[in-house]
Amino acid sequence: MNSDNLEGAARGVVGKAQEAFGEVTGSGSQRAEGIARQVAGQAQEVYGDMRKGAEAAASQVGHVVKEQPAIALLVAGVIGYALGVLTAGSLGGHGRRHWW
Repeated sequence: MNSDNLEGAARGVVGKAQEAFGEVTGSGSQRAEGIARQVAGQAQEVYGDMRKGAEAAASQVGHVVKEQPAIALLVAGVIGYALGVLTAGSLGGHGRRHWW
């Protein structure tokens, strides 16, 4: 669990309390703010989960690059070439260019 997960959970708890306070007092604005805080908290928790997954993937990629640098270089070259071919027509502005 990272800081985004913790902060998101805390926002969710505060939002739930604020929503309940709004219901008890009849304040629609307090209730709406509470719901908004809960949604923001959930979004931050999802971001934290995604960040954790991205960090794990980056670590795995780093491990593969250390173990098999030639294959990693080949894959990077193929990806770079493919991106170049895909974007060549949109960057030139002079119609479609063929690179073959």
